[in-house]
Amino acid sequence: MAVEMITKEDLLEFENRLLETLKKMMGQHTDPQKKWLRSAQVRKMLNISPNTLTSMRVNGIIKYTRLGGIMYYNHDDINKMLAGNPV
Repeated sequence: MAVEMITKEDLLEFENRLLETLKKMMGQHTDPQKKWLRSAQVRKMLNISPNTLTSMRVNGIIKYTRLGGIMYYNHDDINKMLAGNPV
């Protein structure tokens, strides 16, 4: 049986290659953006109060879907609103 010596330089080279491979994999596999957001997330994105969000819903400024007691907002609609395009 042959014995191979692994040097400190070999381990450092392996570490660098492994880190580069992991970085590439992480970059390619990012989490997809959520399609639906809850009220708290929308308020944070728009930097508005709960009352302002309610007013926007009532006045038809922002579209929403109600499921049970929870309001959901389409992420694309919110991005359009932030870009200045009407929803």
